[in-house]
Amino acid sequence: MGSADRIGPAAMGGPSRAFPAMVLIVSGLVMLAGGGWAELAPRSFAAFTGFAYHPHFVHDAGAFSIGIGVTLLLAAVWADVVAVVLAGFLAGNSLHAVNHAIDLEAGGHGWDPWVLGMGSLVVLAALLVRMRGLGWVAGEVATTVTSAALAPFVRQKTILLTSFRRDGRPVGAPVSVVVDGDRAYVRSPGEGGKIKRIRNNPVVEIAPCTGSGRATGPAVRMSARLLDGAEFRHAGRLLARKYPMLHGVLVPLAHRLGRARFGRTAHLALTPLGDRPPTGEPPAHPGTESRTAR
Repeated sequence: MGSADRIGPAAMGGPSRAFPAMVLIVSGLVMLAGGGWAELAPRSFAAFTGFAYHPHFVHDAGAFSIGIGVTLLLAAVWADVVAVVLAGFLAGNSLHAVNHAIDLEAGGHGWDPWVLGMGSLVVLAALLVRMRGLGWVAGEVATTVTSAALAPFVRQKTILLTSFRRDGRPVGAPVSVVVDGDRAYVRSPGEGGKIKRIRNNPVVEIAPCTGSGRATGPAVRMSARLLDGAEFRHAGRLLARKYPMLHGVLVPLAHRLGRARFGRTAHLALTPLGDRPPTGEPPAHPGTESRTAR
């Protein structure tokens, strides 16, 4: 499997990243398995552990184990500590509320599930507020940006990348982006339309946009350059760190499955052009054709 197609923790970098991530993932899966066992088969779980059987206490042990498991798994892929803790607690406390509802005959109070459920709603609200403040990006982003033109894109989840046909007509596509220093990186199928257009004319424009490609801010003119070697691998690692599931797993897998049709993965470095007159500058354009692509 080529470096562009590496999936999961291996895409994150050297041993200092990969080994802790693997420990977190394995530990999280073990906790999820144990928690699921306690929730679904409490009598069997109690017999295995050698403790006296009480359905509610075994169920709660399962809920807390699942909460810990979710926290461990998210810690392997999310960079924001607050989001990780809130999401893990939300999972465990929500199951705790469900357990109190289904175990009322074993004890407790009728208001227990409601109080715990309200607590989960508050935690969910806090998590949504936190994620919105992060631009819905919980992965790792650059801490040093040397280009003022790229600063607004550091936590931007999706950008509209506009490339130009030979006759100057613009074609836009929503893509993920990661910023590193004085440049940004994006990924695309190597034989896709945008790569063919960029090979002919490296001048592109990027603008913040929604997931569907609707621009939400002004465009910045950039120069695109196809990468190879160490810089290609560096771009892939940065994308995987910012988008752990999307570009650590899903997009590399999709590109690998579609390689026969769309070619190998291409990584692009985008640098701001500013006021420099680039070669092959496209004409002014009143509108942009839209393409949904990653």
